[in-house]
Amino acid sequence: MRNLITDVAGVKVGSAHDPKLASGVTALIFDAPAAASLAVSGGAPGLRDATLLEADMTVQQIDALVLSGGSAFGLDAMGGVQSALREQGRGFQVAGQLVPIVPGAILFDLANGGDKNFWGEPAYWRLGKQAAREALNSLALDFRLGSFGAGHGATLADLKGGLGSASALTEDGFCVGALVAANAVGQATVGETPHFWAAPYERDGEFGGLGWPAAIPEGALKLKMKGAEPRNTNIAIVATDAALTKPQARRVAVMAQDGLARALRPVHAAMDGDTVFAAATARARGEVDAIALTRIGAAAADCLARAVARAVFEASSLPFPGALPGWREKFGR
Repeated sequence: MRNLITDVAGVKVGSAHDPKLASGVTALIFDAPAAASLAVSGGAPGLRDATLLEADMTVQQIDALVLSGGSAFGLDAMGGVQSALREQGRGFQVAGQLVPIVPGAILFDLANGGDKNFWGEPAYWRLGKQAAREALNSLALDFRLGSFGAGHGATLADLKGGLGSASALTEDGFCVGALVAANAVGQATVGETPHFWAAPYERDGEFGGLGWPAAIPEGALKLKMKGAEPRNTNIAIVATDAALTKPQARRVAVMAQDGLARALRPVHAAMDGDTVFAAATARARGEVDAIALTRIGAAAADCLARAVARAVFEASSLPFPGALPGWREKFGR
């Protein structure tokens, strides 16, 4: 176990970012088409091909999922991933043509100090294709966390955000993993302390091993936020090797949203677009009854909480005036 979403059999991840632009893209590619759905809890989401993930829609499986920076401009990234997959002969067959099915979500990182003068070129299409090629050509299943890919330009209210991941096994032997670009309106830490709200779910010191503070400090429950504009959004993918239907994947996505609530304060706000995709590669044997499904959903929520904390723990500040510090920079660890 690498403690990454790539522990789920049939999943590969690639990332690309542009330091000058201060933004990036992360592509999750399935080795074979996978069942998927989603749950949206934020008030300002940015999505592509989300409706087809509803249970009654014709397309039953997808080829990839994409997390991108760039706000609405980042929706171009899914086209870049489609291009890379089409080159590989992947896609849904329609009238003799291959159409890769690539839903995705975007976050807002247009106010982080980078040079956003990319209007003359489809910057995110390029980054999407680069991220997909990295995933498709990768022989290893490891990938970097923190200020990489879709997390490169991400921020919280008081710290640098980033790309995070975690994995676990359920009692039934199914593998579950989470991947998140943490770009919250609020905080991942308890007030001004280095302790993470996700501390009870930590495994093996993956985000510092500090646990809870001895006491919740005065003022820690007072909300600290970026502001009233929709400049945020946490976007995530949870995956399992179990064989799920689209309605079952939807239930896992709903349950996994609790992971964001365990790791961030506040969350699911009017200024957020918090979105969680859930996918199933069906590489593991075993029946998924109501109990097994509940265990998968609970593990997905735990993994997502851990992934958020890992994203912040691993992130480093951007090299621009006034940039927010990374967790290690602020707390000297």
